[in-house]
Amino acid sequence: MSKTTVRTLADELEPFISPFRVEGGHKFHLKSYKTNAKGGLDKEKGEALIADNRKRLSDFQEKLYAQDRWSVLVLLQGMDASGKDSAIKSIFEGVNPQGCEVTSFKQPTSKELDHDFMWRSAIALPERGRIGIFNRSYYEECLVTRVHPDILKAEKLPPRLVTKHIWRERFEDISAFERYLTRNGTVILKFFLNISKEEQRQRFLDRLEEPAKNWKFSMGDVTERARWPRYQAVYQDIVRHTSTPFAPWYVVPADHKWFARVVIGSTIVAALESLDLHFPRVDPGSREEFKAVRKALEQEATGGKKSRK
Repeated sequence: MSKTTVRTLADELEPFISPFRVEGGHKFHLKSYKTNAKGGLDKEKGEALIADNRKRLSDFQEKLYAQDRWSVLVLLQGMDASGKDSAIKSIFEGVNPQGCEVTSFKQPTSKELDHDFMWRSAIALPERGRIGIFNRSYYEECLVTRVHPDILKAEKLPPRLVTKHIWRERFEDISAFERYLTRNGTVILKFFLNISKEEQRQRFLDRLEEPAKNWKFSMGDVTERARWPRYQAVYQDIVRHTSTPFAPWYVVPADHKWFARVVIGSTIVAALESLDLHFPRVDPGSREEFKAVRKALEQEATGGKKSRK
């Protein structure tokens, strides 16, 4: 008698996760990862999987919130127009907003500059039972700050601490911080939306053509395109030094927005499934209390008379 192989959710989603996971990044080369991959799917099948993952995510999120033990931190990094905002909107559609919060990190305020570079991220971390989404993150402090040295000068660090080793030191600090979080019950999922320069150009043109998207465009976006090789090199360095088994990077093909959402959604769903989430079990004492509550409510509805069957 042959045994029937049970195909789990993790097995189903693994083809859209493992090819893009970087657990040890020392040999990582960004050019080895295609920006236009589709994982053997067409858009119709991809959209169906996205819809399925939304339902799964909503179910897992309710259990995560009720269990109140784990927290999940989702980090999205990528060049302008790589699809971070739309990915968040699509993947988390239907998720209870009470258990999920998005934080977008812009240019640091004067108060934030008076603290260490991780401070503003630390105070925005998700509570137990909740999903926190960072639209950009503390990795900006190893990215934009590195591409634009003047920004580093504004951080008020003592001059003798700003050495040629500062980026390596920040990578070490970030990895230590992420290890600390995982040891305290925070699951960290880091996504780099890997878009091609040509696709970014087309999306910028689309923003100019559609009035509803004009607000997203600024001349600074075009200016930064001139620094594309530098940004790519720095992203490669970030992944190499901060991708770890406890907080791996996922290099997501982002030229096709729908496939990027397949990869991100599948990764989050699979991570939540692995936590063995469930609604808290009611103890016998509480069950007796529930019976008393039910009796009181039924009597209230019938004015003390016997309720109808």
